[in-house]
Amino acid sequence: MPQPSVVAAISDIVEELKPEFAAMSDAIWDYAELSFREHKSAATQIAMLEKHGFRISRGTADIETAFTGEAGEGGPVIALLGEFDALAGLSQVAGVAEPKPLEDGGTGHGCGHNLLGTGSLLAAVALARYLHENNLPGTVRYYGCPGEEGGSGKTFIARAGEFADVDTALTWHPAPFNGVRSTNNLAVLEIYYRFKGIAAHASNGAHLGRSALDALELMNIGVNFLREHMPQDCRVHYAITDAGGKAANVVQARAEALYLVRAPQMPEALALAARIDKVARGAAMMTETEVEIVFDRAATNLLPNITLETAIHQNMVALGPVPFDGADLEFARQIQKTMTPEAISSSIRLYQIKGDVFSNSRMDGSSGLHLGLRDFEGQSHFRAGSTDVGDVSWVTPTAQCWSPAWAIGTAPHSWQVVAQGKSPAAHKAFAHAAKSLATTGLDLILDPDLLARAKAEWQEMTEGKPYQCPIPDHIGPKL
Repeated sequence: MPQPSVVAAISDIVEELKPEFAAMSDAIWDYAELSFREHKSAATQIAMLEKHGFRISRGTADIETAFTGEAGEGGPVIALLGEFDALAGLSQVAGVAEPKPLEDGGTGHGCGHNLLGTGSLLAAVALARYLHENNLPGTVRYYGCPGEEGGSGKTFIARAGEFADVDTALTWHPAPFNGVRSTNNLAVLEIYYRFKGIAAHASNGAHLGRSALDALELMNIGVNFLREHMPQDCRVHYAITDAGGKAANVVQARAEALYLVRAPQMPEALALAARIDKVARGAAMMTETEVEIVFDRAATNLLPNITLETAIHQNMVALGPVPFDGADLEFARQIQKTMTPEAISSSIRLYQIKGDVFSNSRMDGSSGLHLGLRDFEGQSHFRAGSTDVGDVSWVTPTAQCWSPAWAIGTAPHSWQVVAQGKSPAAHKAFAHAAKSLATTGLDLILDPDLLARAKAEWQEMTEGKPYQCPIPDHIGPKL
């Protein structure tokens, strides 16, 4: 269990640094840069690390916007993972409870990565400062990880071996609740299917054409029939990214779809993708077209670590709830007025909120923000989403927590997330996450037995299944 004096000392450092980090978070919210284009965001974080005495390494894994910052010497290497990429089409004015874009079609931080990266970086700085002030050994390394949204940035960093000497990795994510929820996220593959046909006049020369769009539609139909015959916990989604043009009197010579294939384990995802490949080739055969199958990106399923998650939870208990005030709750309730009751109740079910450490009651959403701490049951739950944190978890013991930066009921990748991205409540949430991660990192440095147990659990889960990057070596990050 964490010592109260240590928790208080880390908390004091975080509160002292919070104003300048809040300004950094808001600046990154303003930049709202897409995957692998986060040049201003990365530069802003690097400047903050340099200000606090971290040694910087740029261009991690040959990615322009990836970097690491390191402080301390010896001891275990504790990694803090940060993100800072935004989403397309989610421009939104901050601080208003209505959809109101800053720029039509513009970008926005619809998953709160401006907060995520800031909170993890603040945890790294606070932990490094505590070690320095108390003459303690230990290495703190912050990973600036670009391209989580559709880019698999951490997967490329893991493929390059950049996590090989890390003893444990810690991170967090903004959410509508406070606490630890152990999850088994799905492995995911992203694959483009590009059909090439022969153009022709659709009326007087259709027999001369070979429709790529017909092939694509037949593929989609075939995959939809395949759904009955694949494991129930797998997922397949697609988007038609090129329908060949807008003219209806032309036999379309090109068409393209992007498929996402998810499964509990990467081998299952690869096997399902192979079946989808056959459907695509069959559709091409039926239409006498050609199909090009282009592997785009992937992320491996997440390995939970109950030992680390329990340690984070214990520190969150010691910290208490996030100190929201009346203004925070009122804005959250205004945001909730844009949601249906079903969305709010669904959010509670999604995060498995069954009990609260501080109130011993189920969260019902009426407070606007989560005022307590989710009870941690010490076991993992299925979660249908995917994350490139999974690839890190196959290389080193990894854990994450959640902090209530959003009103209860807020869905990720929504304008409501962007609207709350600069709020005082969001700033309090990233600071709370930073305290949780920094105190846990310190526990791992001061308690060799805790670190050994985390590694033993990880070793048991990965025994005989070494990490294999799902992205082929010849494929690099794409803008």
